[in-house]
Amino acid sequence: MTEPIIDIRGLQKAYGRHRPKSVLKGVDLAVQPGTVMGLVGTNGEGKSTLIKCLLGLLRPTGGQTRVFGEDPWNLSPATKARIGYVPQEPALLPWMTVRQQLAYTAAFFPSWDANFAAELVSQWGLPWDERVGPLSLGQKQKVSLVLALAHRPQLLILDEPVASLDPVARRQFLESLMQTTEDGERTILFSTHITSDLERVASHVAILKEGRIPVCEELDQLKDRVKRLRISAGEDLPRSFAIGGALRTEVQGRSALVALSSVDDGLVQELRTRWNADVSVEDLNLEEIFMELHLA
Repeated sequence: MTEPIIDIRGLQKAYGRHRPKSVLKGVDLAVQPGTVMGLVGTNGEGKSTLIKCLLGLLRPTGGQTRVFGEDPWNLSPATKARIGYVPQEPALLPWMTVRQQLAYTAAFFPSWDANFAAELVSQWGLPWDERVGPLSLGQKQKVSLVLALAHRPQLLILDEPVASLDPVARRQFLESLMQTTEDGERTILFSTHITSDLERVASHVAILKEGRIPVCEELDQLKDRVKRLRISAGEDLPRSFAIGGALRTEVQGRSALVALSSVDDGLVQELRTRWNADVSVEDLNLEEIFMELHLA
């Protein structure tokens, strides 16, 4: 079996010395080569902390983490060159022009693709000869994306990369991202709260909740599994109405909405017979699935 590009086992991270606050409480995550892994969670769940531990920017409190088989705290220069990273806040040199910033960064990467960088700069309407400092936040984020993509990294780690972009720029970025993954040779960890973006590009989804990852699976499999039942019974349903394994249940008179982590035809038929009910099975998008799993 192929070794995962990212291999996290029992990762823990706490802040503070006297009364430490645990953010990551035992994260397990394996990301195989060629995977586009979407990392989702509410604000404050620790997505950025997890990413910084992966990159060696924070030292974990416990557990084991490997990237390309190496400890992130001691990544070799060769391995660092295989990684592209876009942080939430652009980390650029404000006195440089866009052209100078790209040339400066290119010097660190033998694999830098100048033609691809120029294509992205043109596509996103970035001003080659203007200083980075006065650019808008959205423009700075675009520059950060060019810097992360242009050396064609084997592993691309994105921490809320499109939060500052308008809808048109987000679409352009996602199209560029999909182009870079067409050959299946690049692995991406993509943290974002915009679940509609993940549905366009992600092959897998990991949900971070309460310091752990309770759900990590293929996106299509997750969408096939989690469903909502809409039930209309022949008589009022009891307040005690419940279905085993339900994530959430709402009952009002003869009607009920039930979110389930898995549904089969046998269960649907049983409900129809027992409650003389019309039962429909509703597909959910990723945002709806995330909300159901988060609230469960």
